[in-house]
Amino acid sequence: MTRVRRGYIARRRRTKIRLFGSTFRGAHSRLTRTIAQQKIRALVSAHRDRDRQKRYFRRLWITRINAVIREKEVYYNYSKFIHDLYKKQLLLNRKILAQIAILNKNCLYMISNEIAKKEDWKEYPEMI
Repeated sequence: MTRVRRGYIARRRRTKIRLFGSTFRGAHSRLTRTIAQQKIRALVSAHRDRDRQKRYFRRLWITRINAVIREKEVYYNYSKFIHDLYKKQLLLNRKILAQIAILNKNCLYMISNEIAKKEDWKEYPEMI
């Protein structure tokens, strides 16, 4: 019986997997099965940590804003500051507020003073 040369499809698939695992260490970059397992694990971690990254950055921004607000006792705390921001309809997200807090504290103090002006702010009763 003559020798049959196998197709290239399986070899192409393994090469593609090996390219993904080329940065791994040890057997994780050499053995096809192990590379496949590590690829799954790496992709799961990447997917999970994209959500965690958003969470961590939001926590960082909140901490920075709170620190600057409490520093000179501009406001009592972060939550009241944000509540009054929404009441005054000043649409600034936490990322921008944190950058202002780090780079230009005087600007944040001006924003808080603008919020603190209560004489022109009137509570309207809710419509029933």
